[in-house]
Amino acid sequence: MDKHSGAWGRRGAGLGMAAVAAALMGGTALAQEGYPNPARQMRIVVPFTAGGSSDVQARMLADRLSRLWGQAVVVENKPGAGGHLGGKYVVDQPADGYTLMVGSIGLHATYGVYGKLTYNPGKDLRVVTVLAEMPHVVVATPSLPANNLSELTALTKGQPNAVHFGSAGVGSSVHMMGELYKLQSGAPIVHVPYRGSSAALNDLLGGQIQLMFENPPTVLAHIKGGKLKGLAVTGKERLAALPDVPTAAESGMKDYVATSWTTVAVSSKVPDALVKKLSEDIRKVVNMPEFRKGLQEQGMNAVANTLPEAEAFVLREKQRWDQVIAAGKISAN
Repeated sequence: MDKHSGAWGRRGAGLGMAAVAAALMGGTALAQEGYPNPARQMRIVVPFTAGGSSDVQARMLADRLSRLWGQAVVVENKPGAGGHLGGKYVVDQPADGYTLMVGSIGLHATYGVYGKLTYNPGKDLRVVTVLAEMPHVVVATPSLPANNLSELTALTKGQPNAVHFGSAGVGSSVHMMGELYKLQSGAPIVHVPYRGSSAALNDLLGGQIQLMFENPPTVLAHIKGGKLKGLAVTGKERLAALPDVPTAAESGMKDYVATSWTTVAVSSKVPDALVKKLSEDIRKVVNMPEFRKGLQEQGMNAVANTLPEAEAFVLREKQRWDQVIAAGKISAN
């Protein structure tokens, strides 16, 4: 698609950056000329099921962006294939900046597990900013006879392939945190992929699986309510929201330090001017004290880096997780 196509481009190509910026914010003068296009609704696609960490962040972001822009921003869940059904959907939309996506490690850094994708996430998606970063929490059913990672490793080595851990799909951050633990500990645990974290969490709560390496927002209430127990967090420090759960290092695994992260991304066909303005506005929202506080309350830290910073960050993470994929011989095919 030509870079000047779409609702803004058809009449905005000659209006300059100021006009494009005003269009994105729903400026009244340009609204009278047809901006933003009433036929095109601003959307944030979540490539996972509702209720997970990405979904929580997307709805927080949609609420604040709708206030900033003065128009509704809706969230759409399009799960499947480890997030890549949603990723491909975003790539296929008109390149007019009206379709955003909350991306993840799976979309940007571990897609190498899929050998036959119908698009190239590294080339076809562009990261606008890294939204937030968070450690994961190793959570288990209360009946599992292990209360920390040392005990978990000993238990699984004594009962090979008896402990099953669920994930949001092959290559998802929830999966990769488990694979990293397996590589570093030698624990013979079995991966069970689901179509989203919420489905895996339901089976964990029901006892069909025993373990998850989950994002904090989706398990905090269950840990505090006694329905799950936290064995460790994967960050360098304990979570303020879970002060009694030790770090992996405190549990004897000093090298098991990893975080997952979320992005806001668009199709790489979206014009640079729109991407730049989207980045500025989204970073403005994420840096609002109340937004940052909302993230912290759920175990997440705001990032909101610039376009060049986001690109460099994702590249480093891609290189890191490629090594884990190769060492673990991980494949979704």
